[in-house]
Amino acid sequence: MATKEHGSMTKADIIENVYEKVGFSKKESAEIVEMVFDTIKGDAGAREKIKISGFGNFVIRSKKPRVGRNPQTGEEIEISARKVLTFKPSQVLKNALNAAIGAPTTETKASGG
Repeated sequence: MATKEHGSMTKADIIENVYEKVGFSKKESAEIVEMVFDTIKGDAGAREKIKISGFGNFVIRSKKPRVGRNPQTGEEIEISARKVLTFKPSQVLKNALNAAIGAPTTETKASGG
């Protein structure tokens, strides 16, 4: 696998993984990954939630305007209203992540072991 042991995964790493696992050319793999990202980006503006079964949910939340402070000067500034995208992993993804680090999963806890 092309990903690093520790650190972040980049779009190039995802493309490399698709290339290695599916057998398409690198160009085709890059186009597929771009199409998936473009689909998610395009739908993010039109929907409040993007649910990817077994992976998680991308949820758009509206944040109200609020007063913040400039950390260097202490000056109060108004932070305008905006939309933010949050990600909530599915239980399947949480279990996979915990299994990768050897932590007990929800299923293990529920069975008492």
